[in-house]
Amino acid sequence: MKPARRIGLTLAAAVASVAVFAVVWPHARDAAALFQAQDDPPQLSDLLVDSALRNNEAVIGDGIARALEANDADLAKSFADLAQDKGIKLPPGVTERVDAAVADENSAASTARRFAAGFVTGEVNDMASLSGTVAGDLFVYGDIRDVVREGKRLAMGEDADQLVLGLASVGLVVTAATYVSVGGATPVRAGLSMVKDARKVGRLGAGLTEWAGRSARGVVDAPMLQQAVATASITRPSQTISAMKAAFKAEKAGALVRLAKDVGRVGEKAGTKGALDVLRIADGPKDVARAAKLAESKGSQTRAIVKILGRGALLLTAGAFNLAWWVFAALLALFGFITSIKATTERLTLSWIQRSKLKRARRELAAAQAQHAI
Repeated sequence: MKPARRIGLTLAAAVASVAVFAVVWPHARDAAALFQAQDDPPQLSDLLVDSALRNNEAVIGDGIARALEANDADLAKSFADLAQDKGIKLPPGVTERVDAAVADENSAASTARRFAAGFVTGEVNDMASLSGTVAGDLFVYGDIRDVVREGKRLAMGEDADQLVLGLASVGLVVTAATYVSVGGATPVRAGLSMVKDARKVGRLGAGLTEWAGRSARGVVDAPMLQQAVATASITRPSQTISAMKAAFKAEKAGALVRLAKDVGRVGEKAGTKGALDVLRIADGPKDVARAAKLAESKGSQTRAIVKILGRGALLLTAGAFNLAWWVFAALLALFGFITSIKATTERLTLSWIQRSKLKRARRELAAAQAQHAI
């Protein structure tokens, strides 16, 4: 092959490598950033939300519209806060509609109604109903109700919800700690109420349910609880609590208490519905701990972020192989460019040396012919 053709091929390879690198570099850069942020939920969510908005900026406006249609003012406000943080201008009138919905949801009559519903039923949907549920649990009404109900099922050989039973048992002890610490354990108390309610209404993720169920089964001594339930009465709370606490294994409740504490942290920063959204997508306590970090950083935006990204808001869910492939492809293109430039340089140098030798040989031959002619 002629030197010029070989040089042309190596130059073509260098150009092709540059073209490939230009195509894969944005993906490789994003993949590397995601790998770097995989242990930092706030930074990871920022990168993924920015990517989602680049692909479809209307995702926030659509989220607000759907939230308002579902009468979820809290979620609509979360999307509006995210839009403000990202510098996205909402259509005229949207902000006013969101503010009006939030004002209506926070009206005195609505708040009182939801507080009463939470106190009586123990079901949580927002801060007002959570306040009612926590109030009921702080007065030990809620936890005694749940322990007695599930304990009776256990005593009668029926299927008892071990998770609700364990959470209620932990709640009795945490409630006592709350009184002793003058409210210092209230976030944990609130977290337990939210986890318990999420379980009751089927809003607890499958993975988290399985983990919490295993943790709860070791918390309660079933035979002792059956005896306590046999003599339990809501009208004699102090005696009931003492009997039930005897069946509670405090040394095995640490994991559930840590979970409740993280749920409480999410609820404090992102609201009750934000905590319930997290419980729905969490696959285990580590996901909830990550969500607590996210909520502490993003506050009211947390619900919108979780709505957009799902579990991807808490950890890197994209295929590691796919992300690594982009990085590898960029490195491969860079290596190809360097190799092509090296080969081109070597062949140019070799071609120059060969031409120099040829010219010198021609001069020497010409000089010899001239000398012979003389």
